[in-house]
Amino acid sequence: MTIPVARPFLKWAGGKTQLLGDLTRRVPEDLREGNLPVFVEPFVGGGAVYFHFNTLFRFRECHLFDVNEELVLTYSVVKHDVSGLIDYLSEVSDEFLAKDAAGRKEYYYAMRSLFNSQKEGIDYHRYSRDWVERAGQLIFLNRTCFNGLFRVNSRGGFNVPLGSYKNPTILFEDLLRVDSAVLQNTTIHLGDFMLSEPLVSEDTFVYLDPPYRPLNRTSSFTQYAKGGFDDDDQRRLAEYYARCDAAGARLMLSNSDPKNIDPDDDFFDTLYAPYRVDRVPATRMINSDGAGRGEVNEIIVTNY
Repeated sequence: MTIPVARPFLKWAGGKTQLLGDLTRRVPEDLREGNLPVFVEPFVGGGAVYFHFNTLFRFRECHLFDVNEELVLTYSVVKHDVSGLIDYLSEVSDEFLAKDAAGRKEYYYAMRSLFNSQKEGIDYHRYSRDWVERAGQLIFLNRTCFNGLFRVNSRGGFNVPLGSYKNPTILFEDLLRVDSAVLQNTTIHLGDFMLSEPLVSEDTFVYLDPPYRPLNRTSSFTQYAKGGFDDDDQRRLAEYYARCDAAGARLMLSNSDPKNIDPDDDFFDTLYAPYRVDRVPATRMINSDGAGRGEVNEIIVTNY
């Protein structure tokens, strides 16, 4: 039996799994030599880089941040009560898969409605047993909704329709247990990336994967939280990057490359002019109608 390697337990738009090789090749020598014992990721998202790096380099401590309260809640449950989460998902999976197509559709939309209606009653700042069911609902929706998207409306309600999967796997028990073990050296924080700054020092490796600057009007995935992430936020992040650099940390940042659409768009080259900016190929949605995929460049910015 193959023992699973820690990796994202959620599908997540813009995930970095395909870039792990490019990112790993660019880590600083200090990290390879074990001299950067603290890992900080201010935008954890699906966590592909975190799970990969924390497995590979065995940090003394890690700190994950995100403004998405559902995501932070679910990471916390995977860390603290993975067995309770597995029990809940096992029951939900059995119920869902036992139904015919019409029954599954009814079940999905009932779960989505329940997930949204219970939101106001959740305290996202204090861990409770209610979180286990909430995390299970999110994972169920993520595994059965269209394209595994997380998208909310202006009121913060999850609004992705049911996907067309014949027999979706809802419970990945071994993966959840492996991820839970990796999370044990990790503190999970709810909030803006700026809240991570006090944790950054010369002992720290910081990986930054902000919501990408959209390549066109239809390619933005910033709706994973109500606020979005605009160019002013990108500039605020560049200022954060400079302060962390001054504090002696090693930093790596990834983002979309606007030059894919406009060769004269120097937005990131200007923002990160003091640092190294590499361009690497990745497969992303690039057609203006959102219907096609193709190879584009993404940028990796390092301060070493």
